[in-house]
Amino acid sequence: MDNKLEIFKKKLIYRAGYRGTKEMDILLSSFVNKYIDSFDENFLIELEKFLNYEDEIILNFYNKGIAEKKIDKNRVSKIFKSFKL
Repeated sequence: MDNKLEIFKKKLIYRAGYRGTKEMDILLSSFVNKYIDSFDENFLIELEKFLNYEDEIILNFYNKGIAEKKIDKNRVSKIFKSFKL
């Protein structure tokens, strides 16, 4: 299971760092790299769901506090909202 979890973490790190815009690459990869080793498997699953949102939705949530109906208010989104570069 450890090996599968490490592969899953690498996929999440890659997904966070290659979003399509440099700003989101920096923001999300910084966030993921800071917290990924402290997240348990359930957190990682929530993180994967969070990373599947479109960049615009995540950016509006982060910058303007626009709580899109699409973004689940879970542990990952709360940590992300308080995250500072």
